[in-house]
Amino acid sequence: MISLLCNVFVGIFLIVNIKQGDSLYVFKTKYFDTKLDHFNFLSNATFKLRYLINDTYWSPKSDSPIFFYTGNEGDITVFAQNTGFMWEIAPDFKALIVFAEHRYYGESLPFGNKSREPEHLGYLSSSQALMDYVELIAELKQNKQDNRHPVIVFGGSYGGMLAAWMRMKYPGTVAGAIAASAPIWQFTDMTPCNVYNRVLTSAFSLASRRCSDNIRKSWKAIDNITKTDDGKSWLNNTWRLCKPIKTSQNVSTLKDYLNDMYSNLAMVNYPYPATFLADLPPYPVRAFCENLRYEDLEGTKLLTALFAGVSVYFNYTGKAKCLDYSGAYQQGLDDTLWQYQACTEMVMPMCADGRYDMFEPSEWNLTEYAQNCYKAYKATPQPWLVKNLYGGKNIHTASNIIFSNGLLDPWSSGGVLRNVSATAQAIIMPDTAHHLDLRSSNPNDPMSVIIVRRYYRYIIRYWISQ
Repeated sequence: MISLLCNVFVGIFLIVNIKQGDSLYVFKTKYFDTKLDHFNFLSNATFKLRYLINDTYWSPKSDSPIFFYTGNEGDITVFAQNTGFMWEIAPDFKALIVFAEHRYYGESLPFGNKSREPEHLGYLSSSQALMDYVELIAELKQNKQDNRHPVIVFGGSYGGMLAAWMRMKYPGTVAGAIAASAPIWQFTDMTPCNVYNRVLTSAFSLASRRCSDNIRKSWKAIDNITKTDDGKSWLNNTWRLCKPIKTSQNVSTLKDYLNDMYSNLAMVNYPYPATFLADLPPYPVRAFCENLRYEDLEGTKLLTALFAGVSVYFNYTGKAKCLDYSGAYQQGLDDTLWQYQACTEMVMPMCADGRYDMFEPSEWNLTEYAQNCYKAYKATPQPWLVKNLYGGKNIHTASNIIFSNGLLDPWSSGGVLRNVSATAQAIIMPDTAHHLDLRSSNPNDPMSVIIVRRYYRYIIRYWISQ
């Protein structure tokens, strides 16, 4: 692990803010014909993969690099606008900037409007996506009539996992990878199922121990209030629910919303206002917990305070007319298709005990999980596929990868927190959340992020020189 207390490589940040309409950064939208199935010799079927490109700083006659973002589970334009670090350093390196969309997300739909139908989802996988990126990089280099330009891949969260795996699987294509908040070990037999919720709870306890204690109490309070029709009516009116709670399934859906909301708040617990998953204030966990830092919260008083906290997430701008608890994911991420990936190869065991975390006790039951996946997608989970494909924890041969994790981020539970080789290094930022280091510079950034970004500049230059 790289210590943040060591001598740092001091550089001057060149901040480039390009404003056009509602976009902070400007790019051209292009499409690339990629194979539907890269591993089938008997089919030449293709579809159009979207990518975003900016060649403003590009110096094609030199050895200038290609900065390539490996797209996540959502519209690629969202990640282009929330990965400012790439844009900030591109002028220094005279780099070509490319954001590649992940197949099945955004506009990269192999079967058009039918792409979400279960019978068409079989080509949605990380291995197919990686080959899309390999082929796109080859196309970009061919278009530039030059094979000299080293490729540095960037990615955050699932995109960070893909960036790391790109360097591991295709080192001839990729010179180095910045894998931010990449939980490549959040899988069966690699990370205990309870660690994620413990780290998540610690983020709320850090804001206020009473806050996490009150969240732990709130599950029972929700059960109690929804036992009667009068209680349901009170909750529907007080919480301004778009869809009134009438059944036990509605209660379960509301609880699922809260679980996802807590994760999202912790992930984007940035020190300034942001709109990545929702419109949120600075340090949204702290803002949420301001409403739940009292000892005497019980029953309806507790649930009233909880709704005030929930409003920080769904209605910080004051524009929401009601609370839509059907899903907590916003701003371009596609939870539905990610659930399919979670039902096939991205099987990440999660559990809670309600004692060392703030959640209702829940066990990890692979049999039940598999049954639900088959019911939804006619697909059977393969819990060990990622481990077999990408090496699990036996990745000591990996090179030129930075694994960064903020300890306020619950996904750090499955992240790489120690060096795995001489050049596959771990960076820990104690006071940061989900891939904050890839976002644009901000006066409120913690010192750990400022130092890490300086180191990235140094290490990227070193990779390029190799």
